[in-house]
Amino acid sequence: MGPLLERADRRDAPNPGTAGLSSQVSDDAPSERTGPRGARPSPPRPGPAVTELAGSGGRRGRSRGEEGARASDHLEEALAAAADVGSARVAIERLVEGRPELESELRASPIAATGAVALVDASRSLTEAAVRDPAVLAPLRDPDALRRETAPEAYRRGAPLDVEGLRHWKQAELARIALRDLLGFADLDAVGRELAALADACLGAALALAEPTGPLAVVGMGKLGGRELNYASDVDVLFLHEGDQYEAVAAARRLLTVMTEPTAGGIVFRTDADLRPEGRSGALSRTVPAYAGYYESWAGHWERQALIKSRFVAGDGDLANAFFDAVLPLVWDGALDHDALREIRAMKARSEALRAKELKRGPGGIRDVEFAVQLLQLSLGRHDPAIRSGTTLEALSQLARGGYVDGADAEHLATAYRYLRTVEHRLQLREEQQVYVLPEHEVARTRLARVLGYRDTAEATALEQFEATHRRHQASVRSIHERLFFRPLLDSLAGSRPLDPESLGEQLAAFGFRDRDATRAAVTELTTGMSRTATQFRQLFPLLLAWLSATPNPDLGVLQLRTVADGPVRASAVVGALRDSPVAGERLCLLLGSSKVVGRALRRHPDALADLADDEALARPATREALVAESGEALAWRAADPAARSTGLRRFVRRHELRVASRDLLGFTEPGGVGAELTALAEATLERALASVGPPFPFVVVGLGKLGGGELGYASDLDIFFVHDGHPLEAERVAEALVHDLGDQTSEGRAYDIDTRLRPEGRSGALALTLGGFRSYWSGRAQIWERQAMLRARPVAGDDGLGASFAALRAEVVHGSTLEDAAVREIRRIKVRVERERVKPADDPTFHLKLGPGALADVEWTVQLLQLRHGHEDPGVRSPSTMAALTALTEGGYLAPEDAEHLRASYRFCERARDYRYLHTATSADSLPSRPEDAVHLARMLGFVDKPESSLREAYLRVTRRSRRVVERVFYGEA
Repeated sequence: MGPLLERADRRDAPNPGTAGLSSQVSDDAPSERTGPRGARPSPPRPGPAVTELAGSGGRRGRSRGEEGARASDHLEEALAAAADVGSARVAIERLVEGRPELESELRASPIAATGAVALVDASRSLTEAAVRDPAVLAPLRDPDALRRETAPEAYRRGAPLDVEGLRHWKQAELARIALRDLLGFADLDAVGRELAALADACLGAALALAEPTGPLAVVGMGKLGGRELNYASDVDVLFLHEGDQYEAVAAARRLLTVMTEPTAGGIVFRTDADLRPEGRSGALSRTVPAYAGYYESWAGHWERQALIKSRFVAGDGDLANAFFDAVLPLVWDGALDHDALREIRAMKARSEALRAKELKRGPGGIRDVEFAVQLLQLSLGRHDPAIRSGTTLEALSQLARGGYVDGADAEHLATAYRYLRTVEHRLQLREEQQVYVLPEHEVARTRLARVLGYRDTAEATALEQFEATHRRHQASVRSIHERLFFRPLLDSLAGSRPLDPESLGEQLAAFGFRDRDATRAAVTELTTGMSRTATQFRQLFPLLLAWLSATPNPDLGVLQLRTVADGPVRASAVVGALRDSPVAGERLCLLLGSSKVVGRALRRHPDALADLADDEALARPATREALVAESGEALAWRAADPAARSTGLRRFVRRHELRVASRDLLGFTEPGGVGAELTALAEATLERALASVGPPFPFVVVGLGKLGGGELGYASDLDIFFVHDGHPLEAERVAEALVHDLGDQTSEGRAYDIDTRLRPEGRSGALALTLGGFRSYWSGRAQIWERQAMLRARPVAGDDGLGASFAALRAEVVHGSTLEDAAVREIRRIKVRVERERVKPADDPTFHLKLGPGALADVEWTVQLLQLRHGHEDPGVRSPSTMAALTALTEGGYLAPEDAEHLRASYRFCERARDYRYLHTATSADSLPSRPEDAVHLARMLGFVDKPESSLREAYLRVTRRSRRVVERVFYGEA
């Protein structure tokens, strides 16, 4: 056992939470500062400052010989305040073993003792370096020099020009920077600058050792370019050259070898050139014209965004300047359009979703700050060169000075950023590894908290204080980062800090708001005045604009927000929902920016806003039985008043259509679920309407088409006819009353559009027939297309017994005999005529969702032909549902699984596109929009982010062409 450990055995247990040594360190100690920015540990200390790590602990150590007789033993006092006292003692014992002069220095000097203990507390890797080479601790002998930041030129002069020497020198300089950091002599900004300057110098030395034969320059990117390196950061670089490509690439490879090849002394820096054009598959070095051509014509938006932090670090300066002259205008001169912004935000959202617990990329993390600052720079920097710094905190200050960011927000964000980066530094310094996640185990998190300067108090443990501070900073960052984008726009729209019209238009357009006047009017109307609602809207509007900007149609969203919040009752409901639940607010904005149908419904039913925060309710589809019961309760008190009952029935339908659409647009509905839910609603409505009419004999509503198949769309008519077992005139009266009750236009609109033309004899026939009347018609006058239509006939409301009898008759009529070849030819002939005659002049036949080649009708007719062919022998394929029948035909061996999948994919795509087009425009249409702007909105609703219009059309052509090949082979019999 060494003397330090022996001494530890003889002393009382330390008390790490007691007062610090600032009064004992005399002139050599820095003054005590406040704690990790925003933190309040007790006693209040900065994370790694002297006063955190050099606190006195209990009694002083007992003397050992003459040397121990002096009044103060600074090493003991520093150890007593260590984050992990036991581990620190073991590490110090290893450091001083066989080096009595080092032990004497540590005991005599408060700076040396505190620095050494802080180093072994914070970093195992640097502890090992100091054990191997005590010169690592040499900077502690000159506190005045240690307080001073080393200039970049001094680093360049000091870098050795031999590989092994460069590795050892880098390690020693890294330790010196860490000591400055841990002793509180360097703040976060200075640490980042020095680490970047150290990396610059190493790259310069490595370039000299690589001996390029022609002009070669190294450009720093990322945290190196921004002069904000971490202890374990990769050094991101680009290489550019003049002259021979082969020689330049060879020299770049030699440089990377110097920097990254491990030896006994470790590596110099992890160096990464993957940010170059085309990544790892691209040329390692390029000429300036080649870079300019790539960034102008091929680069993604995020690649141009990355150039914000580009900086010359080594090599030929003139070549680097030519590079910046060529590429930086591409960053700033082009306006940041909405598609670019959506692409960048979508990339961040994907990263965030995968790394939800990360300090760096999780919600409220470091990237939130950097991302917000860079997007503000991209959207505003075109007109204001004063905000183009590549360093995050400097850029944030520039934005605040320019009035683009509220001063208090900037201060909170900077404080949180410094805090999060300090935590990141401590995590990475431990092993010099890229660590971004807080430790899972409580012991490790407690140790981290103590390394950051927190100590147990009577009120809370060090870990509890740290975690509370951490949550507070993350919440602060998350709440600020989105609204940062919109403050300049809001100020300008409110007239408090006007932007010129061009700038305002560009910035609104970048966030998707193309109608400047409408946006201004909405902001003004909702936020003007002294009412509590107006005040709350002023507070909420930055977040609302953030959420609206991410919707498929932000202009529609802001316009509908204005109408949904029109009037005190509605405005109060909207504000209440937003205030009580940010989730509800974000979902509301998504709905308003997606659908006119939903916006209009919410205006009539503002109480539905409360449901938007209820995940459990949104995840649960309403059943037919529940809807029948609810409609009965809702209409019970209106039974004696036909007008009130009609109004109530329509409101019931609209309210539940709103619920179905909300579930759909918010992602709570499974494929095919919309059709099933809309069908259940229609059946419940028919059941309730029929009960209100009250036929005195068995009466059944038969659904056909989409209703019969259980696959209704939002704009679907209800195709129905009626079956009865009573007097024909009374049955006709009941049928007419039902049609009028549901289909008549009132102040509340129609419940449904009713179509009875598929009944026997069409418009000239009776609305309701007996079973005998149907049998008589089908035995003589029915045509083949009527037999085909009956495939999807299904009782949907009314008397169960009569419904079952009709179902049996339907099976007999449709599947009672095999399909003759002549009937097959007639079906094919009819389909060709339908395709030719029913495409409206306003619709684009190339992108027709219903009648286009391989689209909905192709799939339906193919499935129905197979049902007519095989349903006689196989009852399993008789389902009225197209998708269920497709599955049954595959399972029965009548259709290849791959063919079925192509048909299903096209059907689902076209069905969804048709539904979403209606939701967006509130008008029925059967083809993809011809107007580019409308096509973009629909594409975004369907999830297309990159090049939405072309991606939408390409997806349509891809799925329908595959489907059409199946149709031509299976339906038309073509080889």
